[in-house]
Amino acid sequence: NVDSELLRITTTLGTLKEQGVEIGRYNLNSAPMEFVKSDVVSKHVNEKGVEGLPFATLDGEIVIEGRYPTNAEILEFLELPAEYFLPKGATTGCCSDGEAGNGYCCG
Repeated sequence: NVDSELLRITTTLGTLKEQGVEIGRYNLNSAPMEFVKSDVVSKHVNEKGVEGLPFATLDGEIVIEGRYPTNAEILEFLELPAEYFLPKGATTGCCSDGEAGNGYCCG
C-alpha cells in the first residue's frame, strides 16, 4: 500500500525544490546523522522515540509533531504564496468562462 500522506509530502517538497526553496525530508533509517546534527531534533527523538515521528522543524524549533504539515502550513511557515503549488502556466482566479477549475486556471 502506498501511504497517501507520504506521497503528498514527497510531491509537495519536490514542487518546492523545483521552485528553488531549500527544504528537506529525512528518514531516520536512511539518514540517521541528520537526527543528531541538531540538539533540538536529537532531544525530541530521544524523548519521544518513533512515536514522535514525523515532525517538522523551522529555524531550529519543532513546529509540527506526530504528523506531516499541510500544504497550507508549509506555505505559512515559509511565507510563500499559494502560487508555488500551481501547475506551470496556471494562474489563480476564474477562467475566461467565469468558472474556476480546481482553484486555478490554465492560461
